Amino acid sequence: MSTVRADAFGTGPLSRAAALIHTLVTVEALLLLTAAPGLAGLFLLAPDPANLPLAALCLLPLGPSAAAALYALHHRSGDLTELRPSRAFLRGWRLGAVPALKLWAPLLAWLTVIAFTLTHFPATGLPGWWAVLLAVIGTGSLLWGAHALVLTALFAFRARDTARLAAYFLPKHPRATLGALSLLILTATGTARLTEALPALLAAPLLLSLLHAARPVIEETRDHFTA
Repeated sequence: MSTVRADAFGTGPLSRAAALIHTLVTVEALLLLTAAPGLAGLFLLAPDPANLPLAALCLLPLGPSAAAALYALHHRSGDLTELRPSRAFLRGWRLGAVPALKLWAPLLAWLTVIAFTLTHFPATGLPGWWAVLLAVIGTGSLLWGAHALVLTALFAFRARDTARLAAYFLPKHPRATLGALSLLILTATGTARLTEALPALLAAPLLLSLLHAARPVIEETRDHFTA
């Protein structure tokens, strides 16, 4: 009769899958909990362009929560006996909340200006190609924000250095940028066709996918921009 080594417990494929599911569920719950005040206010707002500034305020807690979730997912364990996703999330929150807000708040303000301009575009009197340009700038800003969020969650740089690195990596690693773009398109499409709550309900899997897409960015930052 075959025997199973005691130290092999929790390392098989099924155990790793269970560990991943447990981590995703825990991180998702903690993300929703820490961002709940803003998300609740967001869902109560009427879909009116005049409410865009209020929507941006409601989204402020999401930045630190997403950074903490990225930290916890990056440091996750595949061993059932070594699961501490809640501890990792809280550590990520403690280390990354303020740095994340330093970049998240200006990004939200900038995106709010773009969105408000686009929703009131006929009143601006600008030619139509300006709307296309603003949409491209807004999309590029979101992609920059995705890189900046990953860097903020995993590394301890100054805000301006993180901003520069995020901009540097946009063209430097096109696969990572395209990966973030595909997640953005997928999220926008699902939100439009299914429910506005979809990004919140699938935040943990989406952030895990963002981490996978950002591997080249993470590796180069670790190898060339940290001591």
